[in-house]
Amino acid sequence: MSTGLIIALIVIVIVAAVVAGAAAVSPRVRGVMGGRGLKRRFGPEYERAVVRHDGDAKAAERELAARLEKYGSLREQPLEPAERERYAARWTAAQERFVDSPGDAVAEADRLLAELAGALGFPDGGRYEEQLDALSVHYADHVQGYRRLHRAAQTPVTGAADGRTGTEERRAALLEARALFDDLVEPARRQRAGAVAGTPKHAVGRTEGQSRLPWGFHRQHAKGS
Repeated sequence: MSTGLIIALIVIVIVAAVVAGAAAVSPRVRGVMGGRGLKRRFGPEYERAVVRHDGDAKAAERELAARLEKYGSLREQPLEPAERERYAARWTAAQERFVDSPGDAVAEADRLLAELAGALGFPDGGRYEEQLDALSVHYADHVQGYRRLHRAAQTPVTGAADGRTGTEERRAALLEARALFDDLVEPARRQRAGAVAGTPKHAVGRTEGQSRLPWGFHRQHAKGS
C-alpha cells in the first residue's frame, strides 16, 4: 500500500471520528442549537442575551447553547413537604416585613432564593452568576425576577430624594421574583399545570405567586429603607 493511500485513509478516519463525535452530542443539545430552538427554550432570556451582545445573535446563541450544554441535564433534588412549608413561611415573613423595612425584606428574599436554589441542586448562592445561568436554563421565563431582586438588594437608596423610587423598585422586584420562588418551592403545582397545558416548566405559573401577597405589601405608604 502506497504512502499516499495510507495518508488518505488516516485523513478519512480522522474526519469520520470528528463527524461521529458531533453526532454523539445529546439530542437535547443538538435539537436546540439553532436560533429558533434557542428562542423557544429561553424565551425572554434569548432577547436579553442578544441585547447584552450588542445585537450579535450568533454570539448570544453561543452563550445560551453553552449554558444549555452545561446545565441542561441538571436534575432538581426534591424538597420534603416540611421544607417547602418553611421556605414558604420565610418568604411570607419577608413580604410582610416590607412595609416597615423594604431594604431588609428584599435582602432576605434574595438570600432565600439563593438558598432555595442551592437546596434544589443548582450551584450554591456563593456562585451567583453560575446559579443564575443554571436557573435560566430551567426557568427562563422567571429568572429575570431573581436578577432584578438581587440588583435591588445590592443597591442602597442614596438619600431622601431617592427613597420613594428605591422603595417602589424594591416592591416591583419582590413581586417579580415571587414567580420564580413559587416555581422552585411548589414543583407539584407546576408539574400539574404543565401536564394539563403541555407547557414547559419554565413557562408555567407566571402570575400565581402574586395572588397570595399579604395585604400590607400592596399599601402605597410603605416606609423607605
